[in-house]
Amino acid sequence: MKTLVLCCFCILSSIVIGQNVLVSSGNYFEGEPSIAINPTNPQHLVAAWMGFQFGQKIVIKSAYSTNGGSTWSTPIFQAHLAPGNSSADVSLGFDHLGNAFMCYIDYDNVGFTQGQVVVRKSTDGGISWGNAVEVINITDCPNKLCIDRPWMVVDQSGNAPLAPIYVTTMNADQPALITPPYNPYVSVSIDGGQSFMNPRVMDTVNYLAGTSITQPMPTPAIDGTGKFYAVYPSYVVSQSVYPRQVLASSTNHGTTITHEIAYQGLNVGVTNSLFKRAGKLMADPAHPGHLAYCFLSEQNDQSDVYLMESTDGGSTWGTMQKVNQDPTGNNRVQDLLWGDFNESGDLVITWRDRRNAPNDGYEQASEIYAATKPFGSLTVGPDYPISSQAAAHDTILEGSGNDFMSVVYAGDTCYAVWGDVRSGTLKIYLNKWNALTQQNSISIISEEYGLLTYPNPTSNLLFFKHHFSNPIELRIINAQGAEVFHELNFTGNFIDVSRYAGTFFIEVYDQGKTIRGHFTRN
Repeated sequence: MKTLVLCCFCILSSIVIGQNVLVSSGNYFEGEPSIAINPTNPQHLVAAWMGFQFGQKIVIKSAYSTNGGSTWSTPIFQAHLAPGNSSADVSLGFDHLGNAFMCYIDYDNVGFTQGQVVVRKSTDGGISWGNAVEVINITDCPNKLCIDRPWMVVDQSGNAPLAPIYVTTMNADQPALITPPYNPYVSVSIDGGQSFMNPRVMDTVNYLAGTSITQPMPTPAIDGTGKFYAVYPSYVVSQSVYPRQVLASSTNHGTTITHEIAYQGLNVGVTNSLFKRAGKLMADPAHPGHLAYCFLSEQNDQSDVYLMESTDGGSTWGTMQKVNQDPTGNNRVQDLLWGDFNESGDLVITWRDRRNAPNDGYEQASEIYAATKPFGSLTVGPDYPISSQAAAHDTILEGSGNDFMSVVYAGDTCYAVWGDVRSGTLKIYLNKWNALTQQNSISIISEEYGLLTYPNPTSNLLFFKHHFSNPIELRIINAQGAEVFHELNFTGNFIDVSRYAGTFFIEVYDQGKTIRGHFTRN
């Protein structure tokens, strides 16, 4: 006899969402945030972002918190390396000793006559930052402009006294100034950020990025053994008639790079250029070879968040799993995704979500959502909002300057930062939440919509605690995100679930409220 195991409804907004913390304090543009947590002190956080500074172009600003993100220091900014320069694309990281590192571009953003990617080090937790160390210069790659979108990852394995640091880049979005083919790049420091090796082209014969993708952005990660990984897009017909996601890896600081195909087909990526489309590769620090790649796909919708995982270092990958759990095919846009592993191998994924917007399309009000996947779990857990209010759309979100968010996961606590325009200008907000409590809270019985079965166990019927005499809307969604049941005018106190097997998500829409839960029928 099949049994029905229930996790009952809860009202997520009353459990998860407190007032978001304002991290930035400017009155104008503040965008593209990054956040990092000190592995020697989980109460110590550093955040950085692009910000407006009077009398200058965009600069990089940063702040630190010593109380787990509850309060933040007054922001400081980094002066430009040359008059008239602008800055962009900041990323942060800590080494195993508690030193912080900040990576960003400082460049002539009009004529592209000069510019470089730099890294600064802080030995006092972000109170002050050392001199800029050059990572990649425009002159290192003539006719390539290989300084765009620097992503930095810092080795926290402790295998070397001075942590290796990897910075990946791509060609800038200036086709008139660049000679194809286009390439992903990597530059490495093996002396704790004091100097960087000359940048290296990451793609190679049979794994070329090609000439069709003008910005083959790599997304890097380092596992707990210090092994480096990066995924970049590729499309060369002579290699494959399908687009590819190529996994590059190295165990010797980029001296030699191994390549494998992470994915080949049409279901990775979205075509709308307004969407913030970047994927995110993550490496589990606790389980060598365990990788997670999170990306957007329009296979069933305008844009949904998907996850693929590998347990053998990228040689093989599991099936694509839909992460956002609004109904498949509702044409709501998800984008701006990010993710992180904690030290035990649990995974968090965050993204910008428009499921509650009245219409489809990018130009809709949005919220920030999250979902966690404990190590060993076969599916991503129920998703939930982490922004305390929806933010209206603004045209500033259509251009550069709000292209990514950031999240870190330590112990059972997640910290996410993002930019939204709830105050009328783009500012940086933070939410901190306990992922374990949130995961368990899905099982809390709602006094209003608790689920019961009778008899228990049962093979056929799922009973509600109350009889619905007034019609409500009811949906059941399978683990792949497909809607398997939808009733606009449901009444009564039970539904027949005898034809279902597996894990399902269930949503009730009643009097302007959405209540979510899930059940498993084995």
